[in-house]
Amino acid sequence: MEKRVTVISAPAGSGKTSLLRAWADRRRQDRRIAFLSVKPGQHDAQLFWLSVLGAVRGTEDPATAPGFNGQAMVDRVLTELAAYGEPFVLIIDDLHELTSTEANEQLTALLTHLPADVHAVVATRRDLPLRLHQLRLAGGLAEIRAAQLLFTEDETRKLLAVAGITLPDQVVTTLYQRTEGWAAGLRLAVLSLAGHPEPERFVAEFSGSDRTVAEYLMAEMLDHQPPEVQRLLLRTSLLDRVNGELADLLTGAAGSERILLDLEDANAFVVSLDPARTWFRYHHMFSGLLGLELRRTAPGDVPELHRIAARWFANHGDTPDAIRHLQAAGDWTEAARLLTDHALSLTLDGQAGTVAVLLHTFPARIGEDFPGLALVHAIADLDQLHLDQADAHLEVVRAYAATTPSDRQHQLRMALACLDLLLARLRGHFDSVFEQVDALPATAVGQSTADVALGNDLRSIALLNLGVTEAWSLRLAESEKSLLEGAALARDIGRPYLEVACLAHLGFATTGQSFALARQHCENAIAQAARHGWDAEPVIAPAQATLAGILVSAGEFDRGEEWLERARRATEAGGEPGLRLLIHLITAILRAARGRHREALAELIAAEQRRARITGKHALTSRVTGWTIATQARLGNVDQARATLAAVDDQLATAGEIRNAAAVIRLAEHDPAAAHRELQPVLDRSAPDNPYATLIEAHLLDALACRDLGDERAARAAVEQALHLAEPDRLIVPFAMTGAWELLTALPPHGTSHAALVADILDAVHGDSPTNATAPAPVENLSPTELRVLRYLPTNLTRPEIATELSVSLNTVNTHIRRIYAKLGATDRSSAVQRGRDLRLLSSGRA
Repeated sequence: MEKRVTVISAPAGSGKTSLLRAWADRRRQDRRIAFLSVKPGQHDAQLFWLSVLGAVRGTEDPATAPGFNGQAMVDRVLTELAAYGEPFVLIIDDLHELTSTEANEQLTALLTHLPADVHAVVATRRDLPLRLHQLRLAGGLAEIRAAQLLFTEDETRKLLAVAGITLPDQVVTTLYQRTEGWAAGLRLAVLSLAGHPEPERFVAEFSGSDRTVAEYLMAEMLDHQPPEVQRLLLRTSLLDRVNGELADLLTGAAGSERILLDLEDANAFVVSLDPARTWFRYHHMFSGLLGLELRRTAPGDVPELHRIAARWFANHGDTPDAIRHLQAAGDWTEAARLLTDHALSLTLDGQAGTVAVLLHTFPARIGEDFPGLALVHAIADLDQLHLDQADAHLEVVRAYAATTPSDRQHQLRMALACLDLLLARLRGHFDSVFEQVDALPATAVGQSTADVALGNDLRSIALLNLGVTEAWSLRLAESEKSLLEGAALARDIGRPYLEVACLAHLGFATTGQSFALARQHCENAIAQAARHGWDAEPVIAPAQATLAGILVSAGEFDRGEEWLERARRATEAGGEPGLRLLIHLITAILRAARGRHREALAELIAAEQRRARITGKHALTSRVTGWTIATQARLGNVDQARATLAAVDDQLATAGEIRNAAAVIRLAEHDPAAAHRELQPVLDRSAPDNPYATLIEAHLLDALACRDLGDERAARAAVEQALHLAEPDRLIVPFAMTGAWELLTALPPHGTSHAALVADILDAVHGDSPTNATAPAPVENLSPTELRVLRYLPTNLTRPEIATELSVSLNTVNTHIRRIYAKLGATDRSSAVQRGRDLRLLSSGRA
């Protein structure tokens, strides 16, 4: 009411009148209110204005007279409103009933010239030709529309509570979704629910076909429409969405788009779905009524209407909707053929769930009549990791492909090649993947466009499976090349889902090069998946898990756990064994780094169970086995650790991770000399499968052994070597997992050139976050020399001692420190160190 005029525009049953009556009843004490409801079918301007005048005066309507002057009547009403000299509100309800163009023009004049203390409220089911744009621009117009009148889910619960109706939360949610918050629909449901013997069943079945709702909608909406509009609404009611072209086809008439636009403008339960207002849908309950009425009045037309819609959607590339309408028409064989032809393509577009839903809609006998549908079953089985069932269905497809017409053979065989590759990868038949990729047919010159497209799909799928298999085989450089090539090809052929799948694995493939690069790949993949709405789908879980591992390795335990949880949720319903193994392994590392070794062991056992399902040798096998042995020993179960070690085959026993695990056993047995001997093949890099994280761990275990042998100098040298290796990627987790972080507290103040990393390690193991990802950037970048000085500030070295370490003058150090404070916005050494840590400037591998 801070505005001069308020317009309430919403469909029937939205609560417009209830809102106005309730508001007026509360405000009658502080202002005069005139309430007018326009009579149904008000065609006469004079009758309308006489009603307005009577409402303003608070009397009966004046008598009609010949020679009506509309402008004079407007002036008369304005004069009487101004004469009150106190706040006055004129409410006109049901204004959509006024069909007089003359009266609407006169009303515009009234609303734009209201006296200072007068406000007007008009309520209507559809927007009327009131030219109020100047009032809107001047800030004098308030508008309340359907979206603001809809009930929320919480308000739906309150409405039920007021009526004394108690329903489970999920049932209330269903009722809210079915009514879309429409007030009249909720009110009708409440009336029906009162005393209903089976309220949950009532809600499950409640729709526009419910008798009370249907009667209301028929009376208020459908019966008011002209015949051509009724025909359009009925014949398009079988669609989830409709546009003008499709509506023209179904009605056999032109001009449907204009009708749909007018219906939306009239708040007739029609909603546009896009900014250009080309696609529309009907309110769920209104759609239910229309479908019921169509089946009642023209049941014989329904199958053909579905066929027309199916042809239109198929011709416009919307295969899922085409299949749904064929199924609704009962054309099961044609629907099966269409789904078989497009199931692989839909899956590559990220619509595996849609394929599964469409498949389950077919009656069981169709599989016997159309064996090609076995291909779709295989795709659905692979998506759910039902590998044996998928293999059986693929055998059916092979037999079918051998007898099918030649124009379909090529397509089926290409699809078989794609699925065989995926099956081999999921089963861990890594050698088979390499063999199948080598045997793939090359694209031949002169092939049709469709065959070339199939060939590109197959090539991109092959590169994805090859890249993942190479990664799980620790052929990381080859994996990176395959995945980058696969992502580029998928992007070129318009397969964003396949592109994201390649990018999601790229982070793991580049961990051997640089954690910074791997992190960048993971974050890029996650951002791209989010743009397509796939940020919670299994396709992006490899990037989420890898990012979690990188964060945990850098001591960012809380953030790492957040990404681990996302990866776990994304793979709850499915995820290949290699990925699930990785998630368990990273979780185990996190638990061990926090000192929760018993929980870590449970995760390692789960990882080993996943590994056992893989036929080939997974790259992470030695880590799972080695850390399982080490964790058993750290828990005091030395005999169990020895038994696990004894069961390791001879080839695996030489791996660096297993050597490290044997050293942990020796340390637990208080035999540091034997531990030192076990570590020598790792330290001299003669042990196979020896990534640098394993080498860091070996140096730390050797430091513990030297300490126990009483050789403090050798222990410090081993720790320093571990810090040197850990510095570029800021690896913190080996120090936390091995317990060697305790050795850092004994280092002399200037006994290490990695003071910043030492501080971060100690922060991490004591539960403090070593970084602040949201820290603002410095005012100006630090120079290389300033960075060198900054990295000495976390130590206890004095300024003269820092000058000696850097071989510069004390004056130079003082100058650099002043500049560092200014650029970082710091006031002292402590705050400069904290800012440097927040900005990740203290590790020498960072810039």
